[in-house]
Amino acid sequence: MTTINDAVSRLRNTLKGVNEDAFITDRYIYSVVIKYAKLLIRRQDNENKIFKFQSLFKTLPCVELIEVDKIEACCEGVQSNCKIMRSREPIPQAIEGAFGPIIRTVSSIDGSNIVYRTYPTIYTRLTRASGYRYNKSKYYWYLNGYLYLPNVEWEAISVTALFEDDITPYTSESADDCTIAQDRQMPIPEFLFAEIEQFALKELVTLGSIPVDAADDKQNALR
Repeated sequence: MTTINDAVSRLRNTLKGVNEDAFITDRYIYSVVIKYAKLLIRRQDNENKIFKFQSLFKTLPCVELIEVDKIEACCEGVQSNCKIMRSREPIPQAIEGAFGPIIRTVSSIDGSNIVYRTYPTIYTRLTRASGYRYNKSKYYWYLNGYLYLPNVEWEAISVTALFEDDITPYTSESADDCTIAQDRQMPIPEFLFAEIEQFALKELVTLGSIPVDAADDKQNALR
């Protein structure tokens, strides 16, 4: 996968703006790249294509759970004996897809029990169905950065998602990882970069009023 430094350098080389315009910082270029990456990834998700890129997804192997009340979980309508567990801390921000954060898998720590995504209102209706007592599936929903799981007895879960930011600080690998931010890989499919760069380049050229070399159309990324 492409690193942050690779993506920024490629755009800088096309802009020829390393010395011409100091206002356009690496941080700003990166923010523009991420903005259009999210747009195109959302399109891929809407077409049910994003989950095939397994290398983009990272796993939080142990997300601690705590018990909370049903009002916080927006699930007041379920039966009174329903126990609601919530991730103790907000999970790292995942890239938004067509239906919310792109979360590939939520499961028990050992992966033996898969938890299915739902919404508080849908889960409430589900619990009121006549055959619900025979339903052995586990469910979760995402709300305000937290994951909520009704009727589980687990102390922690595993979460695999298309995280926007580096998740190393949330894992046991953090103490041994000395990778600088610019050298971290971006969670973006390689084949989308050409299109991302086209969008980003147009915005950056407009922002900095930097002329793109148009002497040869083959070298002009806007053509």
